[in-house]
Amino acid sequence: MAEYCAEYMRYLGIAKTERRSYAESVRLLEEAGFKEIGKYKTLKAGDKVYRGYEDRTVMAAVIGKKPIAEAGLKVVGGHTDAPRLDLKPRPLYEKGGYVYFDCHIYGGIKKYQWLVRPLALYGTIVRKDGTKVQIEVGDKPGDPAFLISDILPHLGYDQAKKTRDEFFPAEDLDVIAWTTYAAPKKDKKDGDDASAEPKADKNGLVEFLKKTYKVDEEDLLSAELEIVPAGMPREIGFDRALIAGYGHDDRVCSFAGLKALIDAANEVPDVTASILMCDKEEIGSMGSTGMQSSFFENTVAELIERQEKNAKDIMVRRALEKSSMLSADVTAVADPHFPDVNSTGNEARFHKGVAASKYTGGTSKSGSSDCGPEFVAEIRRIMAEGDVVWQMAELGKMEKGGGGTIAQYMSRFGMKVLDMGTPLMNMHAPWELAAKDDIWNTYKAYSAYLRS
Repeated sequence: MAEYCAEYMRYLGIAKTERRSYAESVRLLEEAGFKEIGKYKTLKAGDKVYRGYEDRTVMAAVIGKKPIAEAGLKVVGGHTDAPRLDLKPRPLYEKGGYVYFDCHIYGGIKKYQWLVRPLALYGTIVRKDGTKVQIEVGDKPGDPAFLISDILPHLGYDQAKKTRDEFFPAEDLDVIAWTTYAAPKKDKKDGDDASAEPKADKNGLVEFLKKTYKVDEEDLLSAELEIVPAGMPREIGFDRALIAGYGHDDRVCSFAGLKALIDAANEVPDVTASILMCDKEEIGSMGSTGMQSSFFENTVAELIERQEKNAKDIMVRRALEKSSMLSADVTAVADPHFPDVNSTGNEARFHKGVAASKYTGGTSKSGSSDCGPEFVAEIRRIMAEGDVVWQMAELGKMEKGGGGTIAQYMSRFGMKVLDMGTPLMNMHAPWELAAKDDIWNTYKAYSAYLRS
């Protein structure tokens, strides 16, 4: 458990964005002998293959003894994006003597949790000629960090009267990027303008970007830059039983699926074992790299085309119906400070293992796939055979909120899908908490499922 959690913490510290998660996951897959699907003309039992898309979403598989068209696949599917702040297309502006990054919220956050804490900048800038520049600032020794300021309590009386959502407008979640003052401009005729005040110079930051990264301000129009919490994952408590880190949701589950597949790759399964690490879940699984795109069924079609001489679309549809999936996403753990939101007797708890959720959604199970009891029973058997510690849980009490996962988008294919993932405290906060033994049993659960 300790060895696995140490490896996971290393991954989590690298995978601060979905692009970085993709790159590290592909590196680990290739290190384990997986090859990109384009390198295969045909696929046979035991082949290790992956297919990526737009450097964000990846699916990998160990081909089983039974053809996919005949037996379908076993899938462990999670996501690698996490709530954050994105830089807007024109992100640089001056205000009151400071230069800021203008930011846009990505995913569900509590705004106040992002104030007055060190932040890091990661992302990709693409020049007009298609060349890319990778940005990584805020986590390496000696790096500067970034910050969103807040008013001091001595002057915050009016602010304190507002509601949590009102006291800090979303448009003010902007990051201090540059504060160097420029000297007042000289008038050619009259010399120095005594009335001119020095101010932060946006051009100074632009020149710094040109010198450091060989990009200009216009290049930021074609950039994907993300503000995330600075700092590496840390063990919590004298017993070191918990891990705090940014992006447990849902990299804790995606990494467990990745590691489970890699560790099982030398065994040829009866049914093709696969994992899916997708993007955009935090904003509704939209876009070309989200689960509402065609990436998954396109990849299954690519696999079948390499197994069948006369592959047809109906084979893909039948294969999907015969497939099953563990929707690898986190759930909320009971917090003793907030007992009123717990679904009494059905809440997840730390140190009780990986948590299965028959359904998610809100009060009326809205946005849920609501897994059938037959598949739940099958998973119960697999967990028992794999000596996995697990628990059944709901995501909170009715009429107190709710949430969803990618399960609803996979079950539309007719697949049997059950949500199963690591319980978290502080979900969607800059620093989330997970228990080591629950993290370990998440890996064990996915391993047992893929090998069963």
